Amino acid sequence: MDLHEKIRTLPTRPGVYLYKNADGEVIYVGKAKNLRSRTRSYLLEASQANAKTGSLMREAVDLDYILVDNEHEALALENNLIKQRKPRFNILLRDDKTYPYVKLTLGDRYPKVFVTRRLRKDGSAYYGPYFPGNLAHRIVDLIHRSFLIPSCKVDLSRYHPRPCLQYYIKRCLGPCVEGLTTPEAYREAVRDTQMFLEGRGAELGKSLEERMQTAVDRELFELAAKYRDLLRTVSDLQEKQRIASVENDDADVFGYHFENGMLAVNLFHMRGGKIVDRREFFWEDLPELLETEDENSEKQPSTAAGTFEAGAFFSALLKQLYIDQPYVPRAIYVPVDFADRPALTDLLSQQTGRRIELSVPQRGDKRSLVDLAGQNAKQSFDQRFRVLQPSQKAIQETLQDVLVLPELPRRIECFDISHIQGAETVASMVVWEDGAMKKSDYRKFQIKTVEGVDDFASMREVVTRRYKRIAEENKPMPSLILIDGGLGQLHAAAASLEELGFTSQPLASIAKREEIIYLYGQENDPIVLDRRSPVLHLVQRIRDESHRFAISYHRKRREMRDRDSELLSIPGVGARTRTRLLEHFGSLRSVQSAGLEALTAVVSRKTAEEIYAYFHAEPTANTNPLPILNNDLS
Repeated sequence: MDLHEKIRTLPTRPGVYLYKNADGEVIYVGKAKNLRSRTRSYLLEASQANAKTGSLMREAVDLDYILVDNEHEALALENNLIKQRKPRFNILLRDDKTYPYVKLTLGDRYPKVFVTRRLRKDGSAYYGPYFPGNLAHRIVDLIHRSFLIPSCKVDLSRYHPRPCLQYYIKRCLGPCVEGLTTPEAYREAVRDTQMFLEGRGAELGKSLEERMQTAVDRELFELAAKYRDLLRTVSDLQEKQRIASVENDDADVFGYHFENGMLAVNLFHMRGGKIVDRREFFWEDLPELLETEDENSEKQPSTAAGTFEAGAFFSALLKQLYIDQPYVPRAIYVPVDFADRPALTDLLSQQTGRRIELSVPQRGDKRSLVDLAGQNAKQSFDQRFRVLQPSQKAIQETLQDVLVLPELPRRIECFDISHIQGAETVASMVVWEDGAMKKSDYRKFQIKTVEGVDDFASMREVVTRRYKRIAEENKPMPSLILIDGGLGQLHAAAASLEELGFTSQPLASIAKREEIIYLYGQENDPIVLDRRSPVLHLVQRIRDESHRFAISYHRKRREMRDRDSELLSIPGVGARTRTRLLEHFGSLRSVQSAGLEALTAVVSRKTAEEIYAYFHAEPTANTNPLPILNNDLS
């Protein structure tokens, strides 16, 4: 059955349809109130020489469909299938910045708490999102200080011989060492953390008050003081929340700018009536097909790149942003209307259990906010596509968001390993600080404990040497440690840091060729940045400098080895004598041309005669004259 016949046999019920190409790949996913009517419209538009629909129908050779009971189910299913299949003709959500959440790993033996920007179905509890991004880090820091739940990367499924620094500075209960805490005490801390993150402040306060009184009755005054301090912290936070709750409701405001086939979208997050954060989206390769189901979908004027159907675009964008997300603001303001806005409004209201306002403001303060978002989208467009250099602080802030760093990155130390088939293995460390490479802090390492080709062991050695010295000298750690390599090098560096007690140090690696960034602790969700991203350019610049410095040092070591090898072949000349000769004369060529008396000033008379005879012997018929090497130490 060909595609046309299959479309004519489709039911007239609501559902989701999937167009496939000759390779069986899903190239477009759509939803419809009436499957047969909607899919037949593609044939009509293609026959009328609609360029966009024609492109789809020229590739499509098959069609699958899934029936649902109503339009709400169709919206949700369409969104899930687009995220799973990533069809080429659908609009796909892409950006360098995602929402920050607090993750409590309830599935672990001893749960930990992290800041994350990726939601996974892994048994953990996620709380958020938080705006601005550093608020999530401040909350996690408060949990460390108040509830003593850690964020370290230490494996807590087994016991370790000694705790890390976090235990000694009273920011962790120490579940990594047997006897430092009990499962009951840790479960109590986890329950308190859950109530705190869920906003159940009154219930938590009552529980703490009861525990404090019990401790006083049992004359456990240190424990009672701990509960008293924790109760004060919870009470202070409750008061701040009551003040914020009397302000206006939360809202998300969208604006956009489209030009020459490229699109920039700005999203303002308003919390408590104030703009607390901004999110940017960019597309430079919009799919050829932007579905429009009725006259409510607004079109922009035609350009050389085609017609931009803004309503269809925002319909697709909002579904991917809000369906199945743990938090949706009470109000969402968009610049254009689209066909399924009422259905999406109802679906989000059912999902959250409260009325969601999804509207297109036409006048007043709300329209002014949409216009403001549009103006900022124009600035974002210019900065992204007109190659305007963003400020250094903007790049640092974006880097902090992308890599989930607890503070604005001021110093990055990057490591690379260099060798040729295991020979003369060396390592480099370069430093980026406050927007520039700091060459005075560069370091080079000769690998001492590794034989043969073993990049992982070499990385462990150099990271251990570097940060053991940092610990001994009591110097601060960098904002980020960057490794040139993939997961193997990343885990080797992490093992060294863990042995030294740096269990919360931000650590990442960038893989060559793919240009994928792996963040330690979130390796299953590698970070793939847009090729135009200033953050990717910064990481590449630091990585490339580390590689250049390592290659330079390796080349110098190799030249020293090559120029030294001929001296070692002379009887009586060993490694120390070779070093003295090169340091005194400066190069092998100078040693070759030195007279006997000059050589005697550095080595013994007998050795000097051997060296002089070696370089000044007359060649025989069966030998070739030795070349004069023109290699210097510099």
